[in-house]
Amino acid sequence: MLFRRILGLSATVSGRLARSLATATSHPPWALIYRTELVKKSPAPGASIQLGVPPCASTLFVPDHLVDLRPIPDPDSDIIFLQCGGVISTSGDGLLLLDFRDGTVTAPFVDTPDGGRGRRLLGLDLDPDTMRFVCNPLSGQLFRLPDIDGTKKTSCCRNVGLLTQSAHGHGPPDRYAVAELREDLHAKERSFVMRRFLSQTVEWEKLVDLPSPLPLARPMNIYHQVLASAGRLWWVDLSWGAISADPFSDRPELHFVQLPSASMLPVPSTKAERIAARRVEEGFRHMGVSEGRLRYVELSQNMPFLLSSFALDEGSNCWTLEHQMELGKLCGVRADPPPEEQTPQIGVVHPLNANIMHITIGNRVLALDMETEMVLGQSLYEPAGSVVGNILLKPCVLPLWLQSSRIPSAGI
Repeated sequence: MLFRRILGLSATVSGRLARSLATATSHPPWALIYRTELVKKSPAPGASIQLGVPPCASTLFVPDHLVDLRPIPDPDSDIIFLQCGGVISTSGDGLLLLDFRDGTVTAPFVDTPDGGRGRRLLGLDLDPDTMRFVCNPLSGQLFRLPDIDGTKKTSCCRNVGLLTQSAHGHGPPDRYAVAELREDLHAKERSFVMRRFLSQTVEWEKLVDLPSPLPLARPMNIYHQVLASAGRLWWVDLSWGAISADPFSDRPELHFVQLPSASMLPVPSTKAERIAARRVEEGFRHMGVSEGRLRYVELSQNMPFLLSSFALDEGSNCWTLEHQMELGKLCGVRADPPPEEQTPQIGVVHPLNANIMHITIGNRVLALDMETEMVLGQSLYEPAGSVVGNILLKPCVLPLWLQSSRIPSAGI
Protein backbone atom coordinates (compact mmCIF):
# COMPACT_ATOMS: atom_id res chain seq x y z
CA MET A 1 0.00 0.00 0.00
CA LEU A 2 1.23 3.49 -0.80
CA PHE A 3 3.04 5.21 2.07
CA ARG A 4 3.27 1.97 3.98
CA ARG A 5 6.54 3.10 5.51
CA ILE A 6 5.01 6.30 6.77
CA LEU A 7 1.80 4.75 8.02
CA GLY A 8 3.82 1.97 9.59
CA LEU A 9 5.62 4.35 11.92
CA SER A 10 6.49 2.45 15.07
CA ALA A 11 3.81 1.97 17.69
CA THR A 12 6.15 3.56 20.22
CA VAL A 13 6.40 6.82 18.25
CA SER A 14 2.71 6.84 17.33
CA GLY A 15 1.68 6.18 20.92
CA ARG A 16 3.97 8.90 22.23
CA LEU A 17 2.44 11.41 19.81
CA ALA A 18 -1.09 10.35 20.70
CA ARG A 19 -0.35 10.89 24.38
CA SER A 20 1.31 14.25 23.83
CA LEU A 21 -1.58 16.24 25.18
CA ALA A 22 -0.90 19.49 26.97
CA THR A 23 -2.94 21.88 29.07
CA ALA A 24 -3.34 25.62 28.84
CA THR A 25 -0.85 26.02 31.71
CA SER A 26 1.86 24.09 29.86
CA HIS A 27 1.24 24.60 26.20
CA PRO A 28 3.14 23.92 22.96
CA PRO A 29 4.23 26.91 20.82
CA TRP A 30 1.38 26.23 18.40
CA ALA A 31 -1.67 24.02 17.99
CA LEU A 32 -3.46 22.31 15.15
CA ILE A 33 -7.16 22.86 15.89
CA TYR A 34 -9.31 20.21 14.27
CA ARG A 35 -12.68 20.29 16.02
CA THR A 36 -14.87 22.75 17.89
CA GLU A 37 -17.46 21.10 20.10
CA LEU A 38 -20.51 22.67 21.69
CA VAL A 39 -20.86 21.46 25.27
CA LYS A 40 -24.37 21.17 26.68
CA LYS A 41 -25.17 22.24 30.24
CA SER A 42 -21.62 23.31 30.94
CA PRO A 43 -21.11 25.65 33.93
CA ALA A 44 -17.86 26.95 32.43
CA PRO A 45 -17.70 30.77 32.03
CA GLY A 46 -15.85 30.50 28.73
CA ALA A 47 -14.20 28.26 26.19
CA SER A 48 -11.56 25.64 26.95
CA ILE A 49 -9.10 23.76 24.80
CA GLN A 50 -7.60 20.30 24.87
CA LEU A 51 -4.17 20.80 23.37
CA GLY A 52 -2.23 18.25 21.40
CA VAL A 53 1.37 18.64 20.27
CA PRO A 54 1.21 18.82 16.44
CA PRO A 55 0.68 16.76 14.40
CA CYS A 56 -1.78 15.68 17.11
CA ALA A 57 -5.09 17.50 17.00
CA SER A 58 -6.44 20.06 19.44
CA THR A 59 -10.12 20.44 20.27
CA LEU A 60 -11.88 23.65 21.33
CA PHE A 61 -14.87 23.33 23.66
CA VAL A 62 -17.54 26.06 23.88
CA PRO A 63 -20.52 25.98 26.29
CA ASP A 64 -23.64 26.01 24.13
CA HIS A 65 -25.47 28.53 26.33
CA LEU A 66 -22.88 31.17 25.41
CA VAL A 67 -23.70 30.85 21.72
CA ASP A 68 -27.36 31.89 21.99
CA LEU A 69 -28.74 28.83 20.20
CA ARG A 70 -32.45 28.23 19.84
CA PRO A 71 -34.00 25.58 22.11
CA ILE A 72 -33.99 22.15 20.47
CA PRO A 73 -37.57 21.03 19.62
CA ASP A 74 -39.27 17.87 20.84
CA PRO A 75 -37.67 14.71 19.38
CA ASP A 76 -41.01 13.85 17.75
CA SER A 77 -41.21 17.20 16.00
CA ASP A 78 -41.00 17.49 12.22
CA ILE A 79 -38.15 19.97 12.70
CA ILE A 80 -34.52 18.99 13.24
CA PHE A 81 -32.02 21.61 14.36
CA LEU A 82 -28.56 21.71 12.82
CA GLN A 83 -26.32 23.53 15.28
CA CYS A 84 -22.59 23.57 14.59
CA GLY A 85 -19.60 25.83 14.30
CA GLY A 86 -15.87 26.13 14.42
CA VAL A 87 -12.75 28.18 13.89
CA ILE A 88 -12.88 29.97 10.54
CA SER A 89 -9.80 32.17 10.88
CA THR A 90 -6.84 32.90 13.15
CA SER A 91 -5.16 36.22 13.84
CA GLY A 92 -1.54 35.10 13.65
CA ASP A 93 -0.93 35.77 17.35
CA GLY A 94 -3.29 33.32 19.01
CA LEU A 95 -6.77 34.81 18.79
CA LEU A 96 -9.45 32.84 16.96
CA LEU A 97 -12.49 33.86 14.95
CA LEU A 98 -15.39 31.48 15.56
CA ASP A 99 -18.52 31.05 13.46
CA PHE A 100 -21.60 29.18 14.71
CA ARG A 101 -24.62 28.26 12.60
CA ASP A 102 -28.11 27.53 13.95
CA GLY A 103 -30.36 26.15 11.23
CA THR A 104 -33.29 23.81 10.76
CA VAL A 105 -34.33 20.92 8.56
CA THR A 106 -37.95 19.99 7.92
CA ALA A 107 -38.07 16.19 8.02
CA PRO A 108 -41.38 14.66 9.17
CA PHE A 109 -41.62 11.02 10.22
CA VAL A 110 -42.95 8.62 7.60
CA ASP A 111 -43.55 4.89 7.37
CA THR A 112 -40.81 3.02 5.53
CA PRO A 113 -41.38 0.07 3.12
CA ASP A 114 -40.01 -2.37 5.69
CA GLY A 115 -42.62 -1.31 8.25
CA GLY A 116 -40.35 0.93 10.27
CA ARG A 117 -40.23 4.69 10.76
CA GLY A 118 -37.92 7.15 9.13
CA ARG A 119 -37.73 10.81 8.21
CA ARG A 120 -38.34 12.36 4.81
CA LEU A 121 -36.33 15.47 4.00
CA LEU A 122 -38.68 18.20 2.77
CA GLY A 123 -36.79 21.42 3.38
CA LEU A 124 -33.48 22.88 4.49
CA ASP A 125 -32.85 26.30 6.00
CA LEU A 126 -30.46 27.86 3.50
CA ASP A 127 -29.84 30.94 5.65
CA PRO A 128 -29.30 29.77 9.25
CA ASP A 129 -28.72 32.13 12.13
CA THR A 130 -25.04 33.01 12.32
CA MET A 131 -23.15 34.12 15.42
CA ARG A 132 -19.48 35.14 15.44
CA PHE A 133 -17.00 35.34 18.32
CA VAL A 134 -13.42 36.36 18.95
CA CYS A 135 -11.83 33.79 21.27
CA ASN A 136 -8.68 33.53 23.33
CA PRO A 137 -8.20 29.74 23.39
CA LEU A 138 -5.91 29.68 26.43
CA SER A 139 -7.77 32.05 28.76
CA GLY A 140 -11.15 30.90 27.43
CA GLN A 141 -12.38 34.47 26.98
CA LEU A 142 -15.05 34.93 24.32
CA PHE A 143 -16.36 38.16 22.83
CA ARG A 144 -19.58 38.00 20.84
CA LEU A 145 -19.42 40.25 17.79
CA PRO A 146 -22.54 42.30 17.10
CA ASP A 147 -24.80 40.97 14.35
CA ILE A 148 -24.08 42.53 10.97
CA ASP A 149 -26.88 45.03 10.19
CA GLY A 150 -28.60 43.84 13.36
CA THR A 151 -29.58 40.44 11.95
CA LYS A 152 -28.33 36.89 12.43
CA LYS A 153 -29.21 36.06 8.81
CA THR A 154 -25.71 36.69 7.54
CA SER A 155 -24.51 33.20 6.56
CA CYS A 156 -23.66 34.66 3.13
CA CYS A 157 -20.79 36.56 4.79
CA ARG A 158 -18.33 33.67 4.49
CA ASN A 159 -15.01 35.32 3.71
CA VAL A 160 -14.28 36.79 7.14
CA GLY A 161 -10.83 37.24 8.67
CA LEU A 162 -9.27 38.51 11.89
CA LEU A 163 -6.28 40.87 12.17
CA THR A 164 -4.65 42.29 15.31
CA GLN A 165 -2.27 45.18 15.97
CA SER A 166 0.02 45.97 18.87
CA ALA A 167 1.25 49.48 19.64
CA HIS A 168 4.66 47.99 20.49
CA GLY A 169 4.88 45.89 17.35
CA HIS A 170 4.85 42.67 19.37
CA GLY A 171 3.19 41.20 22.44
CA PRO A 172 -0.51 41.34 23.34
CA PRO A 173 -2.57 43.23 20.74
CA ASP A 174 -4.16 46.59 21.51
CA ARG A 175 -6.85 46.34 18.85
CA TYR A 176 -8.27 44.04 16.23
CA ALA A 177 -10.33 44.14 13.07
CA VAL A 178 -12.73 41.57 11.64
CA ALA A 179 -13.42 42.05 7.95
CA GLU A 180 -15.19 40.50 4.98
CA LEU A 181 -14.49 41.32 1.33
CA ARG A 182 -16.58 40.61 -1.74
CA GLU A 183 -17.06 41.94 -5.23
CA ASP A 184 -19.85 44.46 -5.77
CA LEU A 185 -21.81 42.79 -8.55
CA HIS A 186 -24.13 45.79 -8.91
CA ALA A 187 -21.49 48.47 -9.41
CA LYS A 188 -21.04 50.07 -12.82
CA GLU A 189 -17.26 49.68 -12.59
CA ARG A 190 -15.58 46.68 -11.07
CA SER A 191 -15.10 47.26 -7.37
CA PHE A 192 -15.23 45.59 -3.97
CA VAL A 193 -17.22 46.03 -0.77
CA MET A 194 -15.71 45.55 2.68
CA ARG A 195 -17.67 44.97 5.87
CA ARG A 196 -15.49 45.50 8.91
CA PHE A 197 -15.73 45.50 12.69
CA LEU A 198 -13.15 47.52 14.62
CA SER A 199 -12.56 46.89 18.31
CA GLN A 200 -12.12 50.64 18.86
CA THR A 201 -15.62 51.45 17.61
CA VAL A 202 -17.30 48.13 18.55
CA GLU A 203 -19.54 48.27 15.49
CA TRP A 204 -19.74 47.12 11.89
CA GLU A 205 -19.38 49.51 8.99
CA LYS A 206 -19.61 49.14 5.23
CA LEU A 207 -16.97 50.48 2.85
CA VAL A 208 -18.06 50.60 -0.79
CA ASP A 209 -16.46 51.33 -4.18
CA LEU A 210 -13.03 49.98 -3.30
CA PRO A 211 -11.26 49.94 -6.71
CA SER A 212 -10.57 46.47 -8.02
CA PRO A 213 -6.88 45.52 -8.39
CA LEU A 214 -7.65 42.45 -10.50
CA PRO A 215 -5.70 42.33 -13.78
CA LEU A 216 -8.18 40.03 -15.54
CA ALA A 217 -11.92 40.04 -16.06
CA ARG A 218 -12.48 36.80 -14.16
CA PRO A 219 -14.34 36.36 -10.87
CA MET A 220 -12.63 35.78 -7.53
CA ASN A 221 -13.82 32.51 -5.98
CA ILE A 222 -12.80 32.81 -2.35
CA TYR A 223 -13.25 29.51 -0.49
CA HIS A 224 -9.97 29.43 1.40
CA GLN A 225 -9.80 30.79 4.94
CA VAL A 226 -8.82 34.46 5.17
CA LEU A 227 -5.19 34.83 6.26
CA ALA A 228 -3.48 37.44 8.44
CA SER A 229 0.06 38.35 7.38
CA ALA A 230 2.33 41.41 7.31
CA GLY A 231 -0.32 43.74 8.72
CA ARG A 232 -2.93 42.81 6.11
CA LEU A 233 -5.74 40.34 5.55
CA TRP A 234 -5.50 38.08 2.49
CA TRP A 235 -8.52 36.73 0.60
CA VAL A 236 -7.40 33.75 -1.45
CA ASP A 237 -8.58 32.23 -4.72
CA LEU A 238 -6.45 29.11 -5.11
CA SER A 239 -6.99 29.05 -8.86
CA TRP A 240 -5.18 32.32 -9.56
CA GLY A 241 -4.20 34.61 -6.66
CA ALA A 242 -5.00 36.61 -3.54
CA ILE A 243 -6.29 40.09 -2.69
CA SER A 244 -4.98 41.82 0.43
CA ALA A 245 -5.97 44.93 2.36
CA ASP A 246 -5.33 46.69 5.66
CA PRO A 247 -8.77 46.74 7.34
CA PHE A 248 -7.60 49.35 9.86
CA SER A 249 -7.06 51.92 7.10
CA ASP A 250 -9.55 54.75 6.66
CA ARG A 251 -9.72 53.83 3.00
CA PRO A 252 -8.29 50.32 2.48
CA GLU A 253 -6.27 49.94 -0.70
CA LEU A 254 -6.56 46.54 -2.32
CA HIS A 255 -3.53 44.71 -3.73
CA PHE A 256 -3.49 41.58 -5.87
CA VAL A 257 -0.84 38.87 -5.97
CA GLN A 258 -1.01 36.26 -8.71
CA LEU A 259 0.01 32.67 -8.11
CA PRO A 260 3.21 31.39 -9.73
CA SER A 261 2.55 31.46 -13.48
CA ALA A 262 2.65 27.68 -13.86
CA SER A 263 0.01 27.34 -11.14
CA MET A 264 -2.66 29.44 -12.82
CA LEU A 265 -5.82 27.43 -13.57
CA PRO A 266 -8.34 28.20 -16.33
CA VAL A 267 -11.79 29.41 -15.42
CA PRO A 268 -14.12 26.37 -15.28
CA SER A 269 -17.00 26.62 -17.76
CA THR A 270 -19.24 23.75 -16.62
CA LYS A 271 -20.56 22.47 -13.30
CA ALA A 272 -18.40 19.34 -13.59
CA GLU A 273 -15.32 21.47 -14.16
CA ARG A 274 -16.18 23.64 -11.16
CA ILE A 275 -16.54 20.56 -8.94
CA ALA A 276 -13.22 19.16 -10.19
CA ALA A 277 -11.48 22.51 -9.66
CA ARG A 278 -12.86 22.76 -6.12
CA ARG A 279 -11.49 19.29 -5.33
CA VAL A 280 -8.05 20.32 -6.55
CA GLU A 281 -8.13 23.53 -4.53
CA GLU A 282 -9.26 21.83 -1.32
CA GLY A 283 -6.82 18.92 -1.41
CA PHE A 284 -3.84 19.79 -3.56
CA ARG A 285 -3.36 23.54 -3.08
CA HIS A 286 -2.91 25.56 0.06
CA MET A 287 -1.89 29.02 1.18
CA GLY A 288 -0.68 29.73 4.69
CA VAL A 289 1.63 31.86 6.80
CA SER A 290 4.95 30.67 8.18
CA GLU A 291 7.78 32.64 9.77
CA GLY A 292 5.76 35.80 9.08
CA ARG A 293 5.62 35.28 5.29
CA LEU A 294 2.90 34.12 2.96
CA ARG A 295 3.48 30.61 1.59
CA TYR A 296 1.85 28.83 -1.33
CA VAL A 297 2.01 25.04 -1.51
CA GLU A 298 0.83 22.68 -4.21
CA LEU A 299 0.92 18.92 -4.67
CA SER A 300 0.72 16.97 -7.92
CA GLN A 301 -2.20 14.53 -7.99
CA ASN A 302 -0.25 11.58 -9.41
CA MET A 303 3.01 9.78 -8.76
CA PRO A 304 5.60 10.88 -7.84
CA PHE A 305 3.37 13.32 -5.84
CA LEU A 306 5.64 16.34 -6.13
CA LEU A 307 5.15 18.73 -3.20
CA SER A 308 6.29 22.31 -3.94
CA SER A 309 6.49 25.20 -1.49
CA PHE A 310 6.81 28.88 -2.49
CA ALA A 311 7.43 32.02 -0.42
CA LEU A 312 6.14 35.47 -1.33
CA ASP A 313 8.53 38.39 -1.65
CA GLU A 314 6.19 41.23 -0.74
CA GLY A 315 8.54 43.83 -2.17
CA SER A 316 8.36 42.42 -5.69
CA ASN A 317 5.10 40.44 -5.37
CA CYS A 318 6.98 37.44 -6.76
CA TRP A 319 7.05 33.87 -5.53
CA THR A 320 10.29 32.01 -4.83
CA LEU A 321 10.39 28.23 -4.93
CA GLU A 322 11.91 27.17 -1.60
CA HIS A 323 11.34 23.42 -1.38
CA GLN A 324 10.35 20.49 -3.55
CA MET A 325 9.90 16.94 -2.36
CA GLU A 326 8.69 13.79 -4.09
CA LEU A 327 6.48 12.08 -1.56
CA GLY A 328 6.59 8.87 -3.58
CA LYS A 329 10.25 8.47 -2.61
CA LEU A 330 9.21 7.73 0.92
CA CYS A 331 7.59 4.45 -0.04
CA GLY A 332 9.58 3.21 -3.02
CA VAL A 333 8.59 3.05 -6.68
CA ARG A 334 5.20 1.79 -7.78
CA ALA A 335 3.50 1.97 -11.15
CA ASP A 336 -0.13 1.58 -10.15
CA PRO A 337 -2.03 4.58 -8.74
CA PRO A 338 -2.95 4.42 -5.05
CA PRO A 339 -6.56 4.11 -3.91
CA GLU A 340 -8.21 7.49 -3.43
CA GLU A 341 -8.33 7.14 0.36
CA GLN A 342 -4.53 6.70 0.38
CA THR A 343 -3.74 9.63 -1.89
CA PRO A 344 -1.71 12.27 -0.02
CA GLN A 345 -3.20 15.74 0.29
CA ILE A 346 -1.95 19.02 1.71
CA GLY A 347 -2.70 19.74 5.35
CA VAL A 348 -1.09 22.94 6.65
CA VAL A 349 2.29 24.65 6.71
CA HIS A 350 4.01 24.85 10.09
CA PRO A 351 3.46 28.49 11.23
CA LEU A 352 6.88 28.74 12.91
CA ASN A 353 9.07 26.64 10.60
CA ALA A 354 8.62 26.93 6.84
CA ASN A 355 10.63 23.73 6.25
CA ILE A 356 7.90 21.62 7.84
CA MET A 357 4.72 20.69 6.02
CA HIS A 358 1.80 18.67 7.29
CA ILE A 359 0.11 16.36 4.83
CA THR A 360 -2.94 14.16 5.26
CA ILE A 361 -3.51 10.58 4.13
CA GLY A 362 -7.02 9.42 4.95
CA ASN A 363 -7.47 10.11 8.65
CA ARG A 364 -3.76 10.52 9.38
CA VAL A 365 -1.74 13.72 9.59
CA LEU A 366 2.01 13.56 8.99
CA ALA A 367 4.70 16.16 9.66
CA LEU A 368 7.39 16.27 6.94
CA ASP A 369 10.69 18.13 6.95
CA MET A 370 11.02 19.20 3.31
CA GLU A 371 14.67 20.15 3.75
CA THR A 372 15.83 16.76 5.05
CA GLU A 373 12.97 14.84 3.38
CA MET A 374 12.23 13.05 6.66
CA VAL A 375 8.97 12.14 8.38
CA LEU A 376 9.03 13.82 11.80
CA GLY A 377 5.86 12.29 13.19
CA GLN A 378 2.29 11.27 12.52
CA SER A 379 -1.02 11.23 14.31
CA LEU A 380 -4.21 9.25 13.77
CA TYR A 381 -7.39 11.32 13.66
CA GLU A 382 -10.84 9.94 14.39
CA PRO A 383 -13.03 8.40 13.17
CA ALA A 384 -11.26 5.55 11.43
CA GLY A 385 -11.85 5.51 7.70
CA SER A 386 -12.53 9.26 7.53
CA VAL A 387 -10.64 11.81 5.46
CA VAL A 388 -9.02 14.81 7.14
CA GLY A 389 -9.44 17.80 4.85
CA ASN A 390 -7.23 20.86 5.19
CA ILE A 391 -10.30 23.07 5.51
CA LEU A 392 -10.79 21.49 8.95
CA LEU A 393 -7.24 22.10 10.14
CA LYS A 394 -6.46 25.51 11.62
CA PRO A 395 -2.90 26.26 12.79
CA CYS A 396 -2.86 28.60 15.78
CA VAL A 397 0.28 30.02 17.37
CA LEU A 398 0.28 30.15 21.17
CA PRO A 399 2.65 32.89 22.42
CA LEU A 400 3.70 32.86 26.07
CA TRP A 401 1.65 35.93 26.93
CA LEU A 402 -1.61 34.63 25.43
CA GLN A 403 -3.05 33.01 28.56
CA SER A 404 -2.68 36.17 30.66
CA SER A 405 -3.87 38.64 28.00
CA ARG A 406 -7.41 39.86 27.33
CA ILE A 407 -9.25 40.46 24.09
CA PRO A 408 -8.98 44.19 23.32
CA SER A 409 -12.09 46.28 24.01
CA ALA A 410 -14.09 43.24 25.01
CA GLY A 411 -15.80 45.21 27.73
CA ILE A 412 -15.57 42.37 30.27
